[in-house]
Amino acid sequence: MASSLGWRSPLARSLNLGLTVLSATVLALGAVELAVLGSTGATASLSAGGLYVAVGWVYVSAGVLAWARRPSNRLGVLGTTAVVVENRPVPEVAAQYGVSKSWLYELLARYRREGEAVLEPRSRRPRSNPTATPAEVVDLIVELREKLTVTRLDAGPDTIGWHLAHHHGVVVSRATISRYLAKAGLVVPEPKKRPKSSYIRFAAEQPNETWQGDFTHYRLTRPDGRPGADTETLTWLDDHSRFALSVTAHHRVTGPIVLAAFRQTVAEHGIPASTLTDNGMVFTTRLSGGQRGAGTRNGFETELRRLGIMQKNSRPNHPTTCGKVERFQQTMKKWLRGQPDQPATIAELQALIDTFVDTYNHRRPHRPLPHPATPATTSAAQPKATPGNRDDDTHDRVRHDRVETSGKITLRHQGTPHSIGIGRTHARTRVIVLVQDLDIRIVDAATGELLRELTLDTSKRYQGTRRPPGPTR
Repeated sequence: MASSLGWRSPLARSLNLGLTVLSATVLALGAVELAVLGSTGATASLSAGGLYVAVGWVYVSAGVLAWARRPSNRLGVLGTTAVVVENRPVPEVAAQYGVSKSWLYELLARYRREGEAVLEPRSRRPRSNPTATPAEVVDLIVELREKLTVTRLDAGPDTIGWHLAHHHGVVVSRATISRYLAKAGLVVPEPKKRPKSSYIRFAAEQPNETWQGDFTHYRLTRPDGRPGADTETLTWLDDHSRFALSVTAHHRVTGPIVLAAFRQTVAEHGIPASTLTDNGMVFTTRLSGGQRGAGTRNGFETELRRLGIMQKNSRPNHPTTCGKVERFQQTMKKWLRGQPDQPATIAELQALIDTFVDTYNHRRPHRPLPHPATPATTSAAQPKATPGNRDDDTHDRVRHDRVETSGKITLRHQGTPHSIGIGRTHARTRVIVLVQDLDIRIVDAATGELLRELTLDTSKRYQGTRRPPGPTR
């Protein structure tokens, strides 16, 4: 009886087994008592034995009914019982219970072969699945995952799918790759990771519409394996295509290095319409603190204005604004740390960076890009944006200063200090300095008298008055 109930739940199977054992026990006790005591003619004993039998049949009937209520077993139980036990004809039973004769004949054939096990629910899994992913493709998915992970490159489902399609001629969906990676135990759950849907995504419409710039640190390794000197790597990345325009290693990234690297990148890839960086002093000084620093421009900012390039800066403590270049640097450093031979010099580090940049631009798909494609393919697919007109964007400054005892004041242009002579007769005089690009007017703060007007000569550090020295006060 327990084998014929076919219940799936462990609790239901336990209850069914207990019910079957109890009913069998009660039936056995009732039969023995009827056989032993019935021969003595005791009416009370016969009644007790009959009671045992009645209770046993109640338990049996309850178990059969509970089992027969299941839709998958009800017709099989009734039809098989009617034909096998009651010897009723198959057409009559099929007509009574509303089932086909062929199905009932098939069920009876199974019953003769397998016994009561035929009434157990069978697996509905198909015997074959022609659309299933072949085992060799599954092995290739796992192999690509391991190879990409060892080389410290992106090994997600999209990247694996790209390699399968471009290098092996096999097209597998992202969901299928994810399922087999999880089945192989190669996916680490990160439930606490911030969902990507919470970020506000943006991307330039054309190449050269926006360049993102940043620099990061990477420590060299001495020949004996000990940590070496710290270095800084400057990166310029196209916002639209994620094409790595320039990645250079330096001992320290300074303002002149940023300016020189930017000019070299412009010479190779054209002039961008805008740049996007953080508020580092190598990128902007107009937001620097202090009376002298506020409102000034360094060499990089002046170059942007000369070329008509719009400058954009992220808000403080919002690194996700420059997330594309930040993510590129994270991927690059992860790849660098995975190399067996760590760089000991700047030249060795630059050689490794050049190898990575070539792989990143030309041989590695980028998931947010269409299809997905490589950055080089996306960069060449559209015309490049050009800068606008910034002729009316003059650099206007107002400074309050005091003339030194030597008769001059100091004014910075592109980070370089220039001394402007006024005359010793005005020593310690408080003045107002009005600056518009290279045009300078110096006015006495107390009287409003114009003390000097000039156009700054950037080739000279000292702007003399071309007058003979006067007496000191």
